[in-house]
Amino acid sequence: MSIEHEYFGIVGGDGGSYWSEVVECGDQSVEVVLQADGDELAADALDVAAGMISGIEDLDADVREAFVAELARASTPTAQFLALVQETLEPEEIEDAIARESGDREIDILRSLVLERVEFRPANVGEDEAFAVFEYSFAADESDARLLASVDRDSDVVEVLLED
Repeated sequence: MSIEHEYFGIVGGDGGSYWSEVVECGDQSVEVVLQADGDELAADALDVAAGMISGIEDLDADVREAFVAELARASTPTAQFLALVQETLEPEEIEDAIARESGDREIDILRSLVLERVEFRPANVGEDEAFAVFEYSFAADESDARLLASVDRDSDVVEVLLED
């Protein structure tokens, strides 16, 4: 079943839905993807996704704050990502990728993360389900490590993962 949506156009059908666009988030261009099985689409979920896309800068800031909050514990994916970056990259590569310096290396790396991609999963509407997944990189030409943050339908970060 297809749904016509004001923002996404016609989505859905027997083969599922895939929609992609590049949007601006601050001074970055971010690939935004919507993916779902055709039978799982609901117009209200598409409305939520469209709203999140229009407020992507605010969501990005919230996700980055969640990363900072994770620094309090050494075993978190954010702390592991930072350790991996500092272990695998040369100091010059880190310096070249840092956009703003404050004197706190970990905060500087988090502030310098590049939001590469956001994938919306409008079929995931339950609590603690990944409605959107934000994918971040640091020095992407030098490292394959990614920090992923899953956001629920209410824009709350429900999971952070390290992908390397």
